[in-house]
Amino acid sequence: MAVLFFDIGATLADVSFEADGSLRFSPRPRVLDVLAHFADVRKGIISNPGPGQGAAERAAAALDEAFAGQFADDRLIHWGPKTSRAIFDEAVTSAESAADGCVFVGEDHDERALARTAGMRTAAHPVFAQAAVDNRPVLWTRIGLPQGRTLAQLEALANDTEVVPVHVASDRLVLAMATALGAEVLQRGGFTTDLRGSVEDTAAFLVRDDRPVTMPEGFTDASDESAADTEMVLRAAAAYGFVCGEVAGKAPPVGSLGPAPGGVYVAVPAGAAIEHVHPPGARPGHTERLLPDPALLSRPGEVQTEGFAVEGLTEGIGNGVPSPATVAAVRAAVTPEALRGHVARLSGVDPLVAGQPGKVRSRDASAADNARVVDALSLRFQELGLTVRRHAFRWRGHRLFNLEAEHRVEGADSAVLVTAHLDSTAASGHFVDADGRPRPYDPAVDPAPGADDDGSGTAAVLTAAECLRALIADGRQPTRTVRFVLFNAEEQGLVGSKFYARAAAATGDRIVGVFQMDMIAGLQSGSAPTVEIHAGSSVPGPVVGASDALGDLVARTVRMIASDVTVQQLTGADDPAVGRSDHASFHERGWAAVAVSEDLFSSPQGTPGTGTRQYHTPGDTILDEDHDTEFAASIARCVTTTALTLAGL
Repeated sequence: MAVLFFDIGATLADVSFEADGSLRFSPRPRVLDVLAHFADVRKGIISNPGPGQGAAERAAAALDEAFAGQFADDRLIHWGPKTSRAIFDEAVTSAESAADGCVFVGEDHDERALARTAGMRTAAHPVFAQAAVDNRPVLWTRIGLPQGRTLAQLEALANDTEVVPVHVASDRLVLAMATALGAEVLQRGGFTTDLRGSVEDTAAFLVRDDRPVTMPEGFTDASDESAADTEMVLRAAAAYGFVCGEVAGKAPPVGSLGPAPGGVYVAVPAGAAIEHVHPPGARPGHTERLLPDPALLSRPGEVQTEGFAVEGLTEGIGNGVPSPATVAAVRAAVTPEALRGHVARLSGVDPLVAGQPGKVRSRDASAADNARVVDALSLRFQELGLTVRRHAFRWRGHRLFNLEAEHRVEGADSAVLVTAHLDSTAASGHFVDADGRPRPYDPAVDPAPGADDDGSGTAAVLTAAECLRALIADGRQPTRTVRFVLFNAEEQGLVGSKFYARAAAATGDRIVGVFQMDMIAGLQSGSAPTVEIHAGSSVPGPVVGASDALGDLVARTVRMIASDVTVQQLTGADDPAVGRSDHASFHERGWAAVAVSEDLFSSPQGTPGTGTRQYHTPGDTILDEDHDTEFAASIARCVTTTALTLAGL
């Protein structure tokens, strides 16, 4: 009989840390059913509790609380880093079994690769633990939904067999992990399955390619549907060819999983980092990391969005028009000076913490300063009297945190989220070695100040929190819960917000609207100030109208309190930011969300935006000629006013 070893974070449970250091594990969907299935099988843990004295003890206590009695054999519990095969060898020894009689169940494909070097079998999700025991492969699978079949019907079948979705391309196509057994169940249910390569030690990404596609001769008279299908295939081939060319000779080969919205799905093996592969002319956010989730098809936020209804977003809080008192409070708190101070500390101009030595060189997910920034931001939110939680996840061997600061309103129908991403990158910069020869960006050591991207958005979230504190001190209270959330590893394919939204959906979180600020300080000299409000969603249904309604609220506020700023409302399939910033992680779950930015994207006619010209370079500093804190303050005031009004202030 096999011995099963499970990772905890993102595999068995979503992990969060309270401000006092206490730890909470929230079981992932289908996990408890899997553990019940293996009730009589020996089960252990291979997981990293993090550094610090007492970390393993706290993790053990949280494990016992969330999974009482499931992991009773202390000899099979292994705490420590999974950066080499050592901990996996220790697990095999503790099992007193042959290595291939042990199964490691973990979402992280790099960790699965290490487990394999120790001779263990692996499973990419608990749902596939039995397949690993039986030595049956798990395959990347494209699931087609013929006319008459719905996502709800697919979910009912998938959640009762060996299928886990990773991306919903449309109401007609879903990318998933599945065994042959699972695929057979779907086929009997009237769905089509296209089995691709083995999952093994790979992870799925969507890589978009914005380059023009040259259609073959003879397509001038083709139907719109036929032309669109051909363009999709050609775009996918071009994107896949480019990715393969970029990683050739540097890493194991990348596998194609077929056409995806705007590009191609790829299976990326352990050791192949494609997050900084940039096709020529790529728009921001062209790479998206895809996470397995049995609950992905249900879009739990959709039911809530339907309940609020487009015209009911402001129900119970007046007509949604900002009050003079709220506008005045926002103007007092969200100032160019306040934003500049926060950005200066986040981008390394001033010390990260006033009165203490140490400046930030980079907030890149691979940089040591990333953790220091999380600590400093956490402290600031605590000073504002907010309940602070760190939501842990792993990326490329790094232990990272999203940061959540909440003012909870007991009995509230929902929460309003004001968000940005805290990490940075300089992947588009030019670097040379000691001999002056060009070399790739090294995120661990190269500067990535990210003053605009997204130091400006992070600073705006901080000033919004400071404004809320001032309102509460003045005796006012919101009627909805307000959360200030800063996502990590956005630059690596929306990784942090994907983990956050997935966990929020699993716990039945109620969210009425998400306001994401991503780059709000870029304004080229002599250009008219223009704000982009992105509501476009690749997910159909209630989220479309509700996100448009959020965008309308922001646009109305801009015209009310920043009349010198031109509004560009972008929605539908023509929105260039569809799927490209952290708001998309909430669309994926059915929640209303918008991303607000400077004039970042080129127009359909090719006219460049008027935002920063230092995008993803070491030149993205607060001293950049395109960095305008007056403009940033205008956008931040409008978003903050809209969000706090929606929260009932």
